[in-house]
Amino acid sequence: MNAQPELAGRSVVLAVTGGVAAYKAAELARLLIKDGAHVRVVMTEAAGHFVGAATFQAITGEPVWTDLWDARMPNGMAHIDLSRDASLILIAPATADCIARLVQGRADDLLTTLCLARDTGCALMVAPAMNRQMWEHPATVRNMDTLREDGALVVGPAAGEQACGEVGLGRMVEPEVLLEAVRAHFTPKRLLGQRVLITAGPTSEAIDPVRVVTNLSSGRMGYALALEAARAGACVTLVSGPTALPCPYGVERVDVRSAAEMHAQVMTRCAGSDLFIAVAAVADYRPVAPSAQKIKKSADTLSIDMVRNPDILAAVASRPDAPFCVGFAAESHDLDAYAQGKRVAKKLPLVVGNLVSDGLGSDDNQVVLYDDHGRHPLPRAAKTEVARAILEHVSRLMKEA
Repeated sequence: MNAQPELAGRSVVLAVTGGVAAYKAAELARLLIKDGAHVRVVMTEAAGHFVGAATFQAITGEPVWTDLWDARMPNGMAHIDLSRDASLILIAPATADCIARLVQGRADDLLTTLCLARDTGCALMVAPAMNRQMWEHPATVRNMDTLREDGALVVGPAAGEQACGEVGLGRMVEPEVLLEAVRAHFTPKRLLGQRVLITAGPTSEAIDPVRVVTNLSSGRMGYALALEAARAGACVTLVSGPTALPCPYGVERVDVRSAAEMHAQVMTRCAGSDLFIAVAAVADYRPVAPSAQKIKKSADTLSIDMVRNPDILAAVASRPDAPFCVGFAAESHDLDAYAQGKRVAKKLPLVVGNLVSDGLGSDDNQVVLYDDHGRHPLPRAAKTEVARAILEHVSRLMKEA
């Protein structure tokens, strides 16, 4: 099941300035439109030396604006009208010169005048891109401080190889990162300032140097919750078992393998957390004595003694300074009985339950929320949408607590 376009109904002015990273802005425009946004492009004169206006016109289906005195705007006020129905002006790439002129309040071309004349309801997001010495120059450092103080949202820059051949900070972040930053900007900040700790993925319990006991968890549900919590304004730490998933934008990830490692990492961080969401499919048992050498095939059967792993969620929930705790129950049958039993036994305010046939390892999920008020089923949806609905419910419960 595919998620609905997240930027549907949003109007974005994409401003492109004269840096070599301007070619990335074309892909950014495509991604924004694919995600449902209405995109209009403004280019500086210098940007035209790197990428043509026809490229953006073909991608957006809209005329490209370059001139403060463009006669296509009947009232001659492109700098006013372009921003009035826009929710966001995104400058990508933003050169050192552009940033300096924004800070000075200059209005000497369409872009700077547009930014100066925008309504307070139209945010400004800036993706810096320049040579590393320009980025580190004291003038740029001062300008960036002022730009942030003036309320601009700054995304990047990234570190890496630059067009000049040098390596360091100054690269424009990739279009996919900017798309996620735009999505995050438009997400209601239900968890603003909250410190959220999430576990995700499977654990991997060693039998010998090459064999493990694990499970089919993909980690997608936990990663979706981490992403949505970060979008909602939380400071998120994700303690993750082995997965192939990229770290969500704005999230700190701590990689672990075994249940014991996950337990140790969680217990060192939970004291400072406001919300703990235990999504990981933690192995209940581990081999008592993993072999130091690969076990050779010999007998027809092999017996391995197993011992229980620590119950991470129970350990956190039983603390006197416990954060608001949310558990997950993935069951093969009798979901209501097992999920409610887990909630009561561990004294949790909320348990999210699902049948393994409904979501384990897949891109979508169907869950039921269990709390003191009863049973709340959610419709089947993409895991990002399910995560959003879970966090909406959590934020309401935290306000009641």
